[in-house]
Amino acid sequence: MAYQSVNPATGKVLRTFDNHSEEEIEKALTLAHSLYKSPWCKGSRAPRLRVLHRFAELVSERVDDLARILTLEMGKRINEARTEVRITADIARYYADNAETFLAREKVETPKGDAWLEYHPIGVVVAVEPWNFPFYQLIRVAGPNLAIGNPVLAKHASMVPQAAVAFEELFAEAGAPEGAWTNIFATGDQISKLIADDRIQGVALTGSEGAGSIVAANAGKNLKKSVMELGGSDVFVVLDDADVDKAVAAGVEARLRGCGQVCNGAKRFLIHEKIADEFVRKLVENFTNIKIGDPMDETVGLGPMSSIGARDDIAGQVDRAVKAGASVLVGGTVIEGPGAYYKPTVLANVSRDNPAYFEEFFGPVAQVHVIKSDNDVVRIANDSNFGLSGAIFTADVERAKSLASQVETGSVWINTSSFTGPELPFGGVKRSGYGRELAGAGIKELVNQKMVLVAH
Repeated sequence: MAYQSVNPATGKVLRTFDNHSEEEIEKALTLAHSLYKSPWCKGSRAPRLRVLHRFAELVSERVDDLARILTLEMGKRINEARTEVRITADIARYYADNAETFLAREKVETPKGDAWLEYHPIGVVVAVEPWNFPFYQLIRVAGPNLAIGNPVLAKHASMVPQAAVAFEELFAEAGAPEGAWTNIFATGDQISKLIADDRIQGVALTGSEGAGSIVAANAGKNLKKSVMELGGSDVFVVLDDADVDKAVAAGVEARLRGCGQVCNGAKRFLIHEKIADEFVRKLVENFTNIKIGDPMDETVGLGPMSSIGARDDIAGQVDRAVKAGASVLVGGTVIEGPGAYYKPTVLANVSRDNPAYFEEFFGPVAQVHVIKSDNDVVRIANDSNFGLSGAIFTADVERAKSLASQVETGSVWINTSSFTGPELPFGGVKRSGYGRELAGAGIKELVNQKMVLVAH
């Protein structure tokens, strides 16, 4: 596994990093475990929260420089990259400000005596993180775990090593001691060995269903607590009474954000038959007219995919869907020339016997399904192996609330597209994974929830 930065807009190799040796990884684990045993992790949270505050300040001061790394390394449009960097600072600041409240003792009512829950770190955590949000995915692990006192060994995606190094350096500059957050350029086998080590007590992964099943199985075999945030095939529901123009604008952004390489991006568009023709026509117009080009250009609406391999994968998926009976309303082809560009695509007539019906399309490809009733919404939304999030557009909020309670997902967003926020729990059900990150729910995933009781 080569850790290599390749600019997906040009195909140019930017930088290559050597994998860490067994000795280097053992040293990292030894340092992290030693730190876990020290007062920095076991004592007052104040020093750890000061580090998170300072990290947030540093990130906020360097938005443009950090955003440029994301754009050059994985092709995120520069405007989107800046947004990601700002959210990264927000999450660090959120945990610095709220961890004491989240982790305060909680009284337990019992006739057996005075009882309470108190929250403690569990040990070193291994994090395996993806390339699509190179800073945001890391801070979702770093914020809560460093606040708790769990040191982290982080294996980032092999295609974003510069982001991984920059993130580690920011924490060091913010005052984190050696071992608190360590970037490791590791192989899959090295990660498996780490998970089996008794000094590792937690595992966090965001990534594909395939990667998640391997790491989760390894964690389970070794009796390690794990949190898995995997793929998604989110529905974007537009009911007959919705504001069509508002829904179209949100749908375009929700499907093409990150060039469609977002786990909670809109992927299956469920459009009521009464407004389907208008919605689809306007969706296709937007996909047709969007400006495609250099992601460093502020005026570009769609940049490249993360790599030539990712582009070829999505092209193959679309071709297979068409061979199985789907119709291409717009796009469906690779953009020739340098870079990993693919035309934004809308598929229709994707029947249930088409493999595409159940697949996650991790690229700028939308599926359109015409529905007749609210029952169709629930039936089609839940007829999926995934359950990450979804969106419902309607003028009748009570109607949307009723549907939201029936859809099998980790979150539902009404009259807006799925996104994120430090205070909003993130995670899914089914093959979208288990556990939650962010908010108060996220900080209590990898902790020792210790009950203490004093008898009357």
